[in-house]
Amino acid sequence: MAKSNSISKVLIVGAEVSPYASVGGQARVLSYLSKALRELGVDARVFMPKFGFIDEKEYKMELVHKNLAVPTGHVKNRPKELICNVKSYTLEGYAPTYFLENMEYYEKRANVYGYSDDPIRWALLSRGVLEFLRKSDWVPDIIHANDWHTGLIPNFLKTVYEDDIKLSNIPSVFTIHNLAFQGNFDHKNVSEMEFDDGRSVISAFFNKRLKMQNFMRRGIIYASAVNTVSETYSREILTPEYGERLDNLLMELRSKLFGIVNGIDYSEFDPQTDKFLAKNYNPSTLKSRALNKTALQKEFGLAEDSSIPVLAYEGRLDLQKGLDLIFAVLWPLLRDFNVQFVQVGGGSGHYVEILKKLKAMFPEKVGIHPLPNFTLPRLIFAGADIMLMPSRFEPCGIVQLEAMRYGCIPIVRATGGLGDTVKDFNPDTKEGTGFVFKGYDKWQFFAQVVRALETYRHKEIWKKLQVNAMKSDFSWEKSAAEYLKFYEKALYFHSLEAVSGDIV
Repeated sequence: MAKSNSISKVLIVGAEVSPYASVGGQARVLSYLSKALRELGVDARVFMPKFGFIDEKEYKMELVHKNLAVPTGHVKNRPKELICNVKSYTLEGYAPTYFLENMEYYEKRANVYGYSDDPIRWALLSRGVLEFLRKSDWVPDIIHANDWHTGLIPNFLKTVYEDDIKLSNIPSVFTIHNLAFQGNFDHKNVSEMEFDDGRSVISAFFNKRLKMQNFMRRGIIYASAVNTVSETYSREILTPEYGERLDNLLMELRSKLFGIVNGIDYSEFDPQTDKFLAKNYNPSTLKSRALNKTALQKEFGLAEDSSIPVLAYEGRLDLQKGLDLIFAVLWPLLRDFNVQFVQVGGGSGHYVEILKKLKAMFPEKVGIHPLPNFTLPRLIFAGADIMLMPSRFEPCGIVQLEAMRYGCIPIVRATGGLGDTVKDFNPDTKEGTGFVFKGYDKWQFFAQVVRALETYRHKEIWKKLQVNAMKSDFSWEKSAAEYLKFYEKALYFHSLEAVSGDIV
Protein backbone atom coordinates (compact mmCIF):
# COMPACT_ATOMS: atom_id res chain seq x y z
CA MET A 1 0.00 0.00 0.00
CA ALA A 2 1.19 3.56 -0.69
CA LYS A 3 2.71 5.53 2.16
CA SER A 4 0.29 7.62 4.20
CA ASN A 5 2.09 10.83 3.23
CA SER A 6 2.13 10.13 -0.52
CA ILE A 7 -0.87 12.40 -1.19
CA SER A 8 0.29 16.00 -1.15
CA LYS A 9 -1.67 17.55 -4.05
CA VAL A 10 -5.33 17.00 -4.99
CA LEU A 11 -7.43 18.62 -7.72
CA ILE A 12 -11.19 18.48 -7.10
CA VAL A 13 -13.35 19.05 -10.19
CA GLY A 14 -17.06 19.85 -10.10
CA ALA A 15 -19.88 21.64 -11.88
CA GLU A 16 -20.57 23.87 -8.89
CA VAL A 17 -18.52 25.00 -5.91
CA SER A 18 -19.63 27.48 -3.27
CA PRO A 19 -19.49 30.38 -2.85
CA TYR A 20 -19.03 30.95 -6.59
CA ALA A 21 -21.88 28.76 -7.87
CA SER A 22 -24.24 26.93 -5.56
CA VAL A 23 -27.37 25.12 -6.73
CA GLY A 24 -27.31 21.88 -4.75
CA GLY A 25 -25.47 20.27 -1.86
CA GLN A 26 -22.48 19.30 -4.00
CA ALA A 27 -21.31 22.92 -4.08
CA ARG A 28 -20.90 22.99 -0.31
CA VAL A 29 -19.37 19.53 -0.18
CA LEU A 30 -16.58 20.41 -2.62
CA SER A 31 -15.92 23.71 -0.90
CA TYR A 32 -15.75 22.24 2.59
CA LEU A 33 -13.77 19.15 1.56
CA SER A 34 -11.09 21.20 -0.18
CA LYS A 35 -10.79 23.49 2.86
CA ALA A 36 -10.56 20.54 5.25
CA LEU A 37 -7.90 18.82 3.14
CA ARG A 38 -5.80 21.98 3.20
CA GLU A 39 -6.11 22.10 6.98
CA LEU A 40 -4.63 18.58 6.98
CA GLY A 41 -1.62 19.85 5.03
CA VAL A 42 -2.74 18.83 1.52
CA ASP A 43 -2.40 21.28 -1.37
CA ALA A 44 -6.03 20.86 -2.45
CA ARG A 45 -7.32 22.97 -5.32
CA VAL A 46 -10.63 23.19 -7.16
CA PHE A 47 -11.53 23.39 -10.88
CA MET A 48 -14.93 24.52 -12.17
CA PRO A 49 -16.54 26.47 -15.04
CA LYS A 50 -16.60 30.26 -14.95
CA PHE A 51 -20.29 30.97 -15.31
CA GLY A 52 -21.50 34.39 -16.41
CA PHE A 53 -23.05 35.17 -13.04
CA ILE A 54 -19.70 34.87 -11.22
CA ASP A 55 -18.77 38.49 -10.55
CA GLU A 56 -15.15 39.29 -11.38
CA LYS A 57 -15.52 42.62 -9.59
CA GLU A 58 -16.08 40.68 -6.38
CA TYR A 59 -13.63 37.89 -7.18
CA LYS A 60 -10.57 39.51 -8.75
CA MET A 61 -9.25 36.63 -10.85
CA GLU A 62 -5.82 36.14 -12.34
CA LEU A 63 -5.42 34.87 -15.91
CA VAL A 64 -3.20 31.78 -15.68
CA HIS A 65 -3.63 30.36 -19.19
CA LYS A 66 -4.86 32.20 -22.26
CA ASN A 67 -6.28 30.57 -25.40
CA LEU A 68 -6.32 27.00 -24.15
CA ALA A 69 -7.25 24.84 -27.15
CA VAL A 70 -9.55 21.99 -26.12
CA PRO A 71 -9.99 19.27 -28.81
CA THR A 72 -13.60 18.39 -29.62
CA GLY A 73 -13.18 15.45 -32.00
CA HIS A 74 -13.95 15.54 -35.70
CA VAL A 75 -17.42 16.44 -36.98
CA LYS A 76 -17.78 17.93 -40.45
CA ASN A 77 -18.28 21.70 -40.50
CA ARG A 78 -17.88 22.00 -36.73
CA PRO A 79 -14.85 23.37 -34.85
CA LYS A 80 -12.13 20.85 -34.01
CA GLU A 81 -11.16 22.90 -30.97
CA LEU A 82 -12.88 25.15 -28.46
CA ILE A 83 -10.77 28.02 -27.18
CA CYS A 84 -10.89 28.70 -23.45
CA ASN A 85 -9.08 30.70 -20.81
CA VAL A 86 -8.22 29.48 -17.34
CA LYS A 87 -8.37 31.96 -14.48
CA SER A 88 -7.67 31.51 -10.79
CA TYR A 89 -8.79 33.07 -7.54
CA THR A 90 -8.25 32.28 -3.87
CA LEU A 91 -10.91 33.54 -1.49
CA GLU A 92 -9.64 33.95 2.05
CA GLY A 93 -10.25 30.75 3.99
CA TYR A 94 -11.01 28.71 0.86
CA ALA A 95 -9.00 26.53 -1.51
CA PRO A 96 -7.42 28.05 -4.63
CA THR A 97 -9.92 27.73 -7.47
CA TYR A 98 -9.37 27.49 -11.23
CA PHE A 99 -12.14 28.68 -13.55
CA LEU A 100 -12.54 27.39 -17.11
CA GLU A 101 -13.74 30.36 -19.15
CA ASN A 102 -15.66 29.96 -22.42
CA MET A 103 -18.11 32.55 -23.69
CA GLU A 104 -20.47 30.22 -25.57
CA TYR A 105 -20.85 27.37 -23.09
CA TYR A 106 -20.44 29.03 -19.68
CA GLU A 107 -20.44 32.82 -19.65
CA LYS A 108 -23.58 33.28 -21.75
CA ARG A 109 -25.55 30.93 -19.50
CA ALA A 110 -27.72 32.22 -16.66
CA ASN A 111 -27.89 28.81 -14.96
CA VAL A 112 -25.51 26.01 -14.06
CA TYR A 113 -27.72 23.21 -15.44
CA GLY A 114 -30.64 22.62 -17.74
CA TYR A 115 -29.46 23.23 -21.31
CA SER A 116 -29.95 21.01 -24.36
CA ASP A 117 -26.20 21.09 -25.01
CA ASP A 118 -25.22 20.13 -21.45
CA PRO A 119 -23.29 17.07 -22.70
CA ILE A 120 -21.01 19.39 -24.69
CA ARG A 121 -20.65 21.77 -21.74
CA TRP A 122 -19.58 19.00 -19.38
CA ALA A 123 -17.40 17.21 -21.93
CA LEU A 124 -15.64 20.56 -22.34
CA LEU A 125 -15.07 20.77 -18.59
CA SER A 126 -13.71 17.20 -18.44
CA ARG A 127 -11.32 17.59 -21.33
CA GLY A 128 -10.53 21.21 -20.54
CA VAL A 129 -9.16 20.42 -17.09
CA LEU A 130 -6.88 17.73 -18.54
CA GLU A 131 -5.58 19.99 -21.31
CA PHE A 132 -4.86 22.62 -18.68
CA LEU A 133 -2.92 20.14 -16.54
CA ARG A 134 -0.83 19.10 -19.56
CA LYS A 135 0.45 22.67 -19.72
CA SER A 136 0.52 23.45 -16.00
CA ASP A 137 3.58 23.38 -13.74
CA TRP A 138 1.34 22.22 -10.91
CA VAL A 139 0.40 18.55 -11.23
CA PRO A 140 -1.87 16.79 -8.70
CA ASP A 141 -1.32 13.35 -7.21
CA ILE A 142 -5.06 12.65 -7.57
CA ILE A 143 -7.85 14.08 -9.71
CA HIS A 144 -11.16 13.91 -7.85
CA ALA A 145 -14.18 13.97 -10.23
CA ASN A 146 -17.72 14.48 -8.95
CA ASP A 147 -21.00 13.19 -10.41
CA TRP A 148 -21.89 12.72 -14.06
CA HIS A 149 -20.81 16.20 -15.14
CA THR A 150 -17.17 15.16 -14.66
CA GLY A 151 -17.59 11.46 -15.46
CA LEU A 152 -15.57 11.74 -18.68
CA ILE A 153 -12.41 12.75 -16.80
CA PRO A 154 -11.52 9.16 -15.79
CA ASN A 155 -12.56 7.99 -19.28
CA PHE A 156 -10.33 10.52 -21.07
CA LEU A 157 -7.41 9.72 -18.74
CA LYS A 158 -7.56 5.98 -19.49
CA THR A 159 -8.05 6.33 -23.26
CA VAL A 160 -7.17 9.61 -24.99
CA TYR A 161 -4.36 10.41 -22.53
CA GLU A 162 -3.17 6.89 -21.72
CA ASP A 163 0.22 7.56 -23.37
CA ASP A 164 0.63 11.11 -22.10
CA ILE A 165 3.82 11.27 -20.03
CA LYS A 166 2.31 13.59 -17.44
CA LEU A 167 -1.35 12.61 -17.25
CA SER A 168 -1.10 8.83 -17.54
CA ASN A 169 0.49 8.68 -14.09
CA ILE A 170 -2.35 10.51 -12.34
CA PRO A 171 -5.07 8.30 -10.80
CA SER A 172 -8.64 9.56 -10.72
CA VAL A 173 -11.37 8.97 -8.17
CA PHE A 174 -15.07 9.44 -8.82
CA THR A 175 -17.69 10.44 -6.25
CA ILE A 176 -21.35 9.53 -6.77
CA HIS A 177 -23.35 12.22 -5.00
CA ASN A 178 -26.67 11.05 -6.47
CA LEU A 179 -26.90 8.07 -8.82
CA ALA A 180 -30.35 9.11 -10.03
CA PHE A 181 -28.82 11.84 -12.18
CA GLN A 182 -26.66 10.29 -14.90
CA GLY A 183 -26.75 12.70 -17.83
CA ASN A 184 -28.90 14.68 -20.18
CA PHE A 185 -30.95 11.77 -21.53
CA ASP A 186 -33.57 9.53 -19.93
CA HIS A 187 -31.41 6.54 -19.08
CA LYS A 188 -34.42 4.57 -17.83
CA ASN A 189 -36.15 4.55 -21.22
CA VAL A 190 -33.19 4.28 -23.58
CA SER A 191 -33.49 1.45 -26.13
CA GLU A 192 -31.12 -1.52 -26.27
CA MET A 193 -29.79 -0.19 -29.58
CA GLU A 194 -28.90 3.14 -27.98
CA PHE A 195 -27.68 1.71 -24.68
CA ASP A 196 -24.19 2.89 -23.73
CA ASP A 197 -22.06 0.19 -22.12
CA GLY A 198 -19.52 2.86 -21.22
CA ARG A 199 -16.62 1.19 -23.02
CA SER A 200 -17.01 2.57 -26.53
CA VAL A 201 -15.00 5.55 -27.80
CA ILE A 202 -16.16 8.90 -26.42
CA SER A 203 -18.13 10.64 -29.15
CA ALA A 204 -17.00 13.96 -30.57
CA PHE A 205 -18.53 16.95 -28.80
CA PHE A 206 -20.78 17.85 -31.75
CA ASN A 207 -21.82 14.28 -32.55
CA LYS A 208 -25.45 13.68 -31.53
CA ARG A 209 -24.32 10.34 -30.11
CA LEU A 210 -22.66 12.19 -27.21
CA LYS A 211 -26.10 12.77 -25.67
CA MET A 212 -26.66 9.03 -25.51
CA GLN A 213 -23.43 8.27 -23.69
CA ASN A 214 -23.75 7.75 -19.96
CA PHE A 215 -21.16 9.96 -18.27
CA MET A 216 -21.95 8.48 -14.84
CA ARG A 217 -21.35 4.92 -16.05
CA ARG A 218 -18.04 5.96 -17.63
CA GLY A 219 -16.85 7.65 -14.47
CA ILE A 220 -17.56 4.48 -12.49
CA ILE A 221 -15.83 2.21 -15.01
CA TYR A 222 -12.65 4.18 -15.58
CA ALA A 223 -11.91 5.74 -12.18
CA SER A 224 -9.29 3.97 -10.08
CA ALA A 225 -11.67 4.10 -7.11
CA VAL A 226 -15.28 5.16 -6.60
CA ASN A 227 -17.15 6.36 -3.55
CA THR A 228 -20.61 7.41 -2.49
CA VAL A 229 -21.36 9.91 0.24
CA SER A 230 -22.38 7.37 2.88
CA GLU A 231 -21.67 3.74 3.76
CA THR A 232 -25.29 2.65 3.52
CA TYR A 233 -25.83 4.28 0.12
CA SER A 234 -22.76 2.44 -1.22
CA ARG A 235 -24.55 -0.82 -0.36
CA GLU A 236 -28.03 0.29 -1.44
CA ILE A 237 -26.91 1.10 -5.00
CA LEU A 238 -25.85 -2.52 -5.48
CA THR A 239 -29.56 -3.40 -5.57
CA PRO A 240 -32.13 -2.90 -8.37
CA GLU A 241 -34.24 -0.71 -6.05
CA TYR A 242 -31.56 1.96 -5.72
CA GLY A 243 -29.12 1.09 -8.51
CA GLU A 244 -30.73 3.12 -11.32
CA ARG A 245 -29.85 0.40 -13.90
CA LEU A 246 -26.20 0.52 -12.84
CA ASP A 247 -26.52 -2.02 -10.01
CA ASN A 248 -25.02 -4.88 -12.06
CA LEU A 249 -22.02 -2.76 -13.02
CA LEU A 250 -21.55 -1.57 -9.44
CA MET A 251 -21.81 -5.12 -8.14
CA GLU A 252 -19.13 -6.15 -10.64
CA LEU A 253 -16.84 -3.32 -9.51
CA ARG A 254 -17.73 -3.34 -5.81
CA SER A 255 -14.13 -4.04 -4.75
CA LYS A 256 -13.28 -0.43 -5.66
CA LEU A 257 -16.51 1.08 -4.24
CA PHE A 258 -16.45 2.80 -0.84
CA GLY A 259 -18.69 5.01 1.29
CA ILE A 260 -17.60 8.20 3.06
CA VAL A 261 -20.10 10.31 4.98
CA ASN A 262 -20.13 14.02 4.24
CA GLY A 263 -19.42 16.49 7.00
CA ILE A 264 -20.36 20.06 7.77
CA ASP A 265 -18.18 23.08 8.42
CA TYR A 266 -18.31 23.48 12.20
CA SER A 267 -16.81 26.96 12.02
CA GLU A 268 -19.71 28.12 9.83
CA PHE A 269 -22.48 26.11 11.47
CA ASP A 270 -21.97 26.99 15.12
CA PRO A 271 -24.87 28.10 17.34
CA GLN A 272 -22.37 29.82 19.66
CA THR A 273 -21.26 32.29 16.97
CA ASP A 274 -23.90 32.18 14.20
CA LYS A 275 -24.78 35.79 13.35
CA PHE A 276 -28.12 34.78 11.84
CA LEU A 277 -29.60 33.73 15.19
CA ALA A 278 -31.64 35.84 17.59
CA LYS A 279 -29.60 34.43 20.48
CA ASN A 280 -26.41 32.37 20.49
CA TYR A 281 -26.12 29.31 22.71
CA ASN A 282 -24.27 26.03 23.30
CA PRO A 283 -25.10 22.68 24.94
CA SER A 284 -24.58 24.26 28.37
CA THR A 285 -26.89 27.21 27.70
CA LEU A 286 -29.81 25.52 25.97
CA LYS A 287 -32.36 27.68 27.80
CA SER A 288 -31.30 30.56 25.57
CA ARG A 289 -32.44 28.54 22.55
CA ALA A 290 -36.07 29.42 23.38
CA LEU A 291 -35.45 32.99 22.20
CA ASN A 292 -34.71 31.62 18.73
CA LYS A 293 -38.00 29.74 18.76
CA THR A 294 -40.04 32.86 19.49
CA ALA A 295 -38.03 34.75 16.84
CA LEU A 296 -38.84 31.95 14.38
CA GLN A 297 -42.52 32.05 15.29
CA LYS A 298 -42.56 35.82 14.81
CA GLU A 299 -40.76 35.52 11.45
CA PHE A 300 -43.46 33.16 10.17
CA GLY A 301 -46.42 34.92 11.79
CA LEU A 302 -47.21 32.06 14.18
CA ALA A 303 -48.46 32.16 17.76
CA GLU A 304 -45.42 33.10 19.86
CA ASP A 305 -45.14 30.46 22.57
CA SER A 306 -41.84 28.68 23.27
CA SER A 307 -43.64 25.73 24.88
CA ILE A 308 -45.29 24.69 21.58
CA PRO A 309 -43.26 22.06 19.69
CA VAL A 310 -42.24 23.29 16.24
CA LEU A 311 -41.82 20.77 13.41
CA ALA A 312 -39.78 21.79 10.38
CA TYR A 313 -38.87 20.85 6.83
CA GLU A 314 -35.83 22.45 5.18
CA GLY A 315 -34.92 21.48 1.64
CA ARG A 316 -36.20 21.26 -1.89
CA LEU A 317 -39.80 20.28 -2.51
CA ASP A 318 -39.20 16.98 -4.26
CA LEU A 319 -40.76 13.50 -4.19
CA GLN A 320 -37.36 12.02 -3.24
CA LYS A 321 -37.56 13.85 0.09
CA GLY A 322 -40.67 12.02 1.25
CA LEU A 323 -43.04 14.97 0.91
CA ASP A 324 -46.00 12.63 0.40
CA LEU A 325 -45.39 11.14 3.87
CA ILE A 326 -44.94 14.57 5.43
CA PHE A 327 -48.23 15.87 4.03
CA ALA A 328 -50.01 12.63 4.97
CA VAL A 329 -49.18 13.11 8.66
CA LEU A 330 -49.24 16.91 8.89
CA TRP A 331 -53.00 17.38 8.58
CA PRO A 332 -53.96 15.13 11.53
CA LEU A 333 -51.03 16.49 13.57
CA LEU A 334 -52.07 20.09 13.03
CA ARG A 335 -55.73 19.25 13.65
CA ASP A 336 -55.33 17.14 16.79
CA PHE A 337 -52.06 18.28 18.41
CA ASN A 338 -50.81 21.60 19.72
CA VAL A 339 -47.92 21.81 17.26
CA GLN A 340 -46.60 24.21 14.65
CA PHE A 341 -44.91 23.60 11.29
CA VAL A 342 -42.46 25.74 9.32
CA GLN A 343 -40.94 25.16 5.90
CA VAL A 344 -38.26 26.73 3.71
CA GLY A 345 -37.12 25.61 0.25
CA GLY A 346 -38.32 25.75 -3.34
CA GLY A 347 -39.35 23.09 -5.83
CA SER A 348 -42.43 21.46 -7.31
CA GLY A 349 -45.43 23.73 -7.78
CA HIS A 350 -47.70 20.85 -6.75
CA TYR A 351 -46.17 20.80 -3.27
CA VAL A 352 -46.25 24.60 -3.03
CA GLU A 353 -50.03 24.49 -3.57
CA ILE A 354 -50.43 21.92 -0.79
CA LEU A 355 -48.37 24.11 1.55
CA LYS A 356 -50.53 27.13 0.73
CA LYS A 357 -53.68 25.14 1.53
CA LEU A 358 -52.22 24.06 4.88
CA LYS A 359 -51.31 27.66 5.65
CA ALA A 360 -54.86 28.77 4.84
CA MET A 361 -56.36 26.05 7.05
CA PHE A 362 -54.00 26.59 10.00
CA PRO A 363 -52.74 30.20 9.73
CA GLU A 364 -51.36 30.37 13.29
CA LYS A 365 -49.81 26.92 13.11
CA VAL A 366 -48.18 26.84 9.67
CA GLY A 367 -45.45 29.07 8.25
CA ILE A 368 -44.12 28.60 4.72
CA HIS A 369 -41.32 30.06 2.61
CA PRO A 370 -41.44 28.02 -0.64
CA LEU A 371 -38.27 29.54 -2.08
CA PRO A 372 -34.57 28.89 -1.46
CA ASN A 373 -33.10 31.07 1.28
CA PHE A 374 -29.58 31.29 2.70
CA THR A 375 -30.16 32.66 6.21
CA LEU A 376 -33.62 31.38 7.20
CA PRO A 377 -32.52 27.73 7.59
CA ARG A 378 -30.15 28.79 10.40
CA LEU A 379 -33.04 30.26 12.39
CA ILE A 380 -35.07 27.12 11.71
CA PHE A 381 -32.25 24.89 12.97
CA ALA A 382 -31.96 27.03 16.10
CA GLY A 383 -35.67 27.58 16.73
CA ALA A 384 -37.48 24.44 15.60
CA ASP A 385 -37.58 21.34 17.78
CA ILE A 386 -37.99 18.54 15.23
CA MET A 387 -36.73 18.20 11.64
CA LEU A 388 -38.79 15.94 9.35
CA MET A 389 -36.72 13.84 6.90
CA PRO A 390 -38.64 10.72 5.72
CA SER A 391 -36.73 10.46 2.42
CA ARG A 392 -37.39 7.75 -0.17
CA PHE A 393 -33.61 7.65 -0.64
CA GLU A 394 -30.83 9.93 0.56
CA PRO A 395 -27.23 9.44 -0.61
CA CYS A 396 -26.00 11.33 2.45
CA GLY A 397 -28.05 14.32 3.50
CA ILE A 398 -26.65 17.46 5.09
CA VAL A 399 -29.75 18.93 6.72
CA GLN A 400 -29.85 16.34 9.51
CA LEU A 401 -26.22 17.13 10.39
CA GLU A 402 -26.86 20.87 10.46
CA ALA A 403 -30.06 20.39 12.47
CA MET A 404 -28.33 18.22 15.09
CA ARG A 405 -25.53 20.77 15.40
CA TYR A 406 -28.17 23.27 16.56
CA GLY A 407 -30.15 20.88 18.79
CA CYS A 408 -33.03 20.38 16.35
CA ILE A 409 -33.88 16.68 16.55
CA PRO A 410 -34.27 14.81 13.24
CA ILE A 411 -36.89 12.18 12.47
CA VAL A 412 -35.44 10.17 9.59
CA ARG A 413 -36.07 7.11 7.51
CA ALA A 414 -33.14 4.68 7.74
CA THR A 415 -31.91 5.08 4.18
CA GLY A 416 -28.50 6.12 2.87
CA GLY A 417 -26.68 8.67 4.98
CA LEU A 418 -29.70 9.31 7.20
CA GLY A 419 -29.36 5.86 8.73
CA ASP A 420 -25.59 6.28 9.05
CA THR A 421 -25.69 9.60 10.87
CA VAL A 422 -28.79 9.55 13.09
CA LYS A 423 -28.98 7.05 15.94
CA ASP A 424 -32.40 6.13 17.31
CA PHE A 425 -32.95 7.49 20.82
CA ASN A 426 -33.20 4.95 23.64
CA PRO A 427 -35.12 6.44 26.60
CA ASP A 428 -33.69 3.85 28.99
CA THR A 429 -30.01 4.43 28.26
CA LYS A 430 -30.51 8.07 27.13
CA GLU A 431 -28.35 7.32 24.09
CA GLY A 432 -29.15 8.36 20.54
CA THR A 433 -29.52 11.54 18.50
CA GLY A 434 -32.95 11.32 16.86
CA PHE A 435 -35.84 9.09 15.85
CA VAL A 436 -35.51 6.48 13.11
CA PHE A 437 -37.98 4.32 11.17
CA LYS A 438 -37.36 1.81 8.36
CA GLY A 439 -40.31 1.29 6.03
CA TYR A 440 -41.51 3.93 3.59
CA ASP A 441 -44.87 4.05 5.33
CA LYS A 442 -46.93 6.97 6.69
CA TRP A 443 -47.96 5.05 9.80
CA GLN A 444 -44.38 4.25 10.77
CA PHE A 445 -43.49 7.88 10.21
CA PHE A 446 -46.51 9.11 12.17
CA ALA A 447 -45.60 6.82 15.07
CA GLN A 448 -42.11 8.34 15.26
CA VAL A 449 -43.50 11.88 15.22
CA VAL A 450 -45.85 11.02 18.09
CA ARG A 451 -42.95 9.35 19.91
CA ALA A 452 -40.86 12.49 19.48
CA LEU A 453 -43.68 14.72 20.73
CA GLU A 454 -44.12 12.50 23.78
CA THR A 455 -40.38 12.68 24.50
CA TYR A 456 -40.54 16.48 24.10
CA ARG A 457 -42.99 16.62 27.03
CA HIS A 458 -40.25 15.33 29.34
CA LYS A 459 -37.96 18.34 29.35
CA GLU A 460 -34.89 16.80 31.00
CA ILE A 461 -34.94 13.79 28.69
CA TRP A 462 -35.41 16.07 25.67
CA LYS A 463 -32.51 18.22 26.80
CA LYS A 464 -30.29 15.13 27.04
CA LEU A 465 -31.31 14.17 23.50
CA GLN A 466 -30.45 17.67 22.27
CA VAL A 467 -27.04 17.58 23.96
CA ASN A 468 -26.34 14.17 22.38
CA ALA A 469 -27.18 15.56 18.95
CA MET A 470 -25.16 18.75 19.39
CA LYS A 471 -22.07 16.84 20.52
CA SER A 472 -22.10 14.43 17.54
CA ASP A 473 -18.93 14.72 15.45
CA PHE A 474 -19.62 15.15 11.76
CA SER A 475 -16.91 17.70 11.12
CA TRP A 476 -15.23 17.89 7.72
CA GLU A 477 -11.89 17.26 9.40
CA LYS A 478 -13.06 13.73 10.17
CA SER A 479 -14.45 13.20 6.65
CA ALA A 480 -11.34 14.65 4.99
CA ALA A 481 -9.17 12.15 6.84
CA GLU A 482 -11.32 9.37 5.36
CA TYR A 483 -10.91 10.87 1.89
CA LEU A 484 -7.13 10.80 2.30
CA LYS A 485 -7.34 7.06 3.02
CA PHE A 486 -9.60 6.70 -0.03
CA TYR A 487 -7.05 8.52 -2.21
CA GLU A 488 -4.34 6.16 -0.96
CA LYS A 489 -6.44 3.19 -2.07
CA ALA A 490 -6.85 4.79 -5.48
CA LEU A 491 -3.08 5.18 -5.79
CA TYR A 492 -2.66 1.52 -4.95
CA PHE A 493 -5.35 0.39 -7.42
CA HIS A 494 -3.80 2.62 -10.10
CA SER A 495 -0.42 0.96 -9.57
CA LEU A 496 -2.05 -2.46 -10.06
CA GLU A 497 -3.71 -1.25 -13.27
CA ALA A 498 -0.35 -0.06 -14.58
CA VAL A 499 1.12 -3.52 -14.03
CA SER A 500 -1.83 -5.54 -15.36
CA GLY A 501 -2.98 -3.16 -18.08
CA ASP A 502 -6.60 -3.64 -17.01
CA ILE A 503 -9.01 -0.71 -16.77
CA VAL A 504 -10.81 -2.12 -13.76
